[in-house]
Amino acid sequence: MALRDKLAERMQPYLEPGEQVRHVFTGQTGPSPWLGALSWLIVLFGAKYRIVAVTDRSITVVNASKLVPSKPKGDAAVAKLPRATPIGPVSGLWGETRFLGERLWVHKRFHKDIAAADAELQAGGGFAQPA
Repeated sequence: MALRDKLAERMQPYLEPGEQVRHVFTGQTGPSPWLGALSWLIVLFGAKYRIVAVTDRSITVVNASKLVPSKPKGDAAVAKLPRATPIGPVSGLWGETRFLGERLWVHKRFHKDIAAADAELQAGGGFAQPA
């Protein structure tokens, strides 16, 4: 099973009945992941891992395990945002976004998921394009 499929399946208990996962990705808060090259302790103790599911109705964010960042941790979502919330843009190996009110570092493998989620909003008129 592909990683995105596993993430979507693991997010189902945090969603409302009938809610459909459109895009899903992981990220980490705290200091830049690049600091891991200098000291893995900084990242290990300073970072929190998140799984973000973009559904047809909302954006749901849950904590994830530090040892296995693709597994949700806890019984409740950390945040539930309106679907009209833009997430990106992100760029670079570790893209930075602040849609949660905190810095979230997202690996390049998930950048296309963020771009697709934001493109759906633009196509549907969910948020205004930057001037």
